[in-house]
Amino acid sequence: MNVSVIGTGNMGSGLVTHLVKAGHEVFVLGRDAAKTEALAAATGATAVAADEIASADVVINATAYGDAVAALSAIPGLTGKIVVDISNPLTADYMGLTLGYSTSAAEEIAAAVPGITVVKAFNTILAQVLAAGATIGETTVPVFVAGDDADAKAKVIALVGSLGFAPVDAGGLKNARYLEPVAGLNIYLAYGAGHGVAIAPSWIGVNQD
Repeated sequence: MNVSVIGTGNMGSGLVTHLVKAGHEVFVLGRDAAKTEALAAATGATAVAADEIASADVVINATAYGDAVAALSAIPGLTGKIVVDISNPLTADYMGLTLGYSTSAAEEIAAAVPGITVVKAFNTILAQVLAAGATIGETTVPVFVAGDDADAKAKVIALVGSLGFAPVDAGGLKNARYLEPVAGLNIYLAYGAGHGVAIAPSWIGVNQD
């Protein structure tokens, strides 16, 4: 599958690495050209300009929620494309959410960027867990996938599975309202409560057996 990743931070870098290792053709776009070129060179991905991102089958937006709409709006040709939103609407101290109950980051992005098909995925995984791979001990790390378009969601579920993670169909896009608080709880447990990053997949883990 051809996959474009927007963002070269911890999550974006981890996704690019796993996608290339899984045999996908990966394009990467970042704000820092030197960092983007370095990531591409280290992983085997291809650094591209904004006007080349939409040539992929799936676009993963790995920017922070606050940057997502601007990043996606600056890319031509996204109409009709599947866009995977991995973001969480976090407060400045990462210990809370700025959205919830009646909407979600995923829904707000979908409304602000008309014509794209947003699928929520990867948002409950901490960056360190993503970097470590799809399994921790005997636990396969789950990735919850939510979206309103059945075909788009199926494609993202297949993509998640190809990376070795355990895809879980999480229903419609409005269920991102539940997934984003799960991410917030993971962050609190790992950092706020001092349990460490292994707590995140352990309490919602899927056993390999």
